[in-house]
Amino acid sequence: MYNFPIGVMLDSFRLSTKEAIEKAALLGAKGLQMYATNGEYAPEALSAGKRRELLDMVKSNGLIFSALCGDLGHGFGNKEKNPALIEKSKRIVELAKDLETDIVTTHIGVIPADKNHERYKIMQEACYTLSRFADSMDAHFAIETGPEIAVTLKEFLDSLQSKGVAVNLDPANFVMVTGDDPVQAVYTLKDYIVHTHAKDGRRLRYVAPEIVYRVEDDNVNKAADYEFLTQEEGQSFIELPLGEGDVNFKDYLKALDEIGYKGFLTIEREVGANPEEDIKNAITFLNKIKEL
Repeated sequence: MYNFPIGVMLDSFRLSTKEAIEKAALLGAKGLQMYATNGEYAPEALSAGKRRELLDMVKSNGLIFSALCGDLGHGFGNKEKNPALIEKSKRIVELAKDLETDIVTTHIGVIPADKNHERYKIMQEACYTLSRFADSMDAHFAIETGPEIAVTLKEFLDSLQSKGVAVNLDPANFVMVTGDDPVQAVYTLKDYIVHTHAKDGRRLRYVAPEIVYRVEDDNVNKAADYEFLTQEEGQSFIELPLGEGDVNFKDYLKALDEIGYKGFLTIEREVGANPEEDIKNAITFLNKIKEL
């Protein structure tokens, strides 16, 4: 029997914040993850008083924040954009600490397999800076998996010599984009995993990760794939309810248990006509596996 607490991505409900928090508690979740990049929950929009009010609302429903989502939508592969993105990311970590979580999840772009690639070095420099700031705050920027295989991500993280930049393991992203095995990825990335997403899916056609994640890179021939991805019938992957895709959740949870992971399984549902029903079913699905 596994003891991983179950969380829910607040935005997946597509409800007001108050309603989503109440729904999550009603469905039996123990934690929440929330986007904190723009709008009313961006760091610059939340005064100290508003931060306390939000935290009180979460706590009064018996919940905690498992993490914040700090994905700014650009990655860190552009040397000119990085200074502003790094500063905004630091503010999100400060917000996370005020909301009593140590984890900010983010996409950093696609790490090239070639360590001599210019983008690799730019991303490495940005993540080095982020890691030292996170270390100073006793926090983690958790890179969401999927844009590259686990071995490439581990080598990149090893080069930083810090746990300030860690891993948010999303098994579906591996399945849907790179085709990497999420179960083996748990063992590969075991020293860095601080948060996970519970999501499922299936790859329909391989498309280069740089295309999927819209990476600005003149070395990637994108024209044909961009046209392909704009056609509904030509989508490269599909997100599915938990248990209906290609993630082996039984083995995945077993692997997490074997490496000593104690953190959240946070349900993320980005599509679907009835997200509340999908989240409810996902919680039931995970609880059944946890009891095996």
